[in-house]
Amino acid sequence: MTRLVFIVSATLWLGACASTGVTTSGAPIEGGTSNLPDQLVALAAPGQDLRSVKLMPEDGCYWYRHVGPVETTMLPLLSVNKRHLCTASSAAAAPAPAA
Repeated sequence: MTRLVFIVSATLWLGACASTGVTTSGAPIEGGTSNLPDQLVALAAPGQDLRSVKLMPEDGCYWYRHVGPVETTMLPLLSVNKRHLCTASSAAAAPAPAA
């Protein structure tokens, strides 16, 4: 009986640790935006979550939240030709990703 109680308790405890706190409701992330300019939406490559885009003040480029199988991380928002999408003032400073 004690073993069963321990197994159930451990399962519940580990299940609580597995929660990432990330919502999948489609709401924008804190500091992010859901109302991107139409030009930016047209330039963005498919497969990126445009509901979780954030303009980073450090580099002036747009980043989006990617929810992967192991972790959730911020990735640079890329155009169809795999270039970073940045504001006009930082476009010259943003490096092109390696192919």
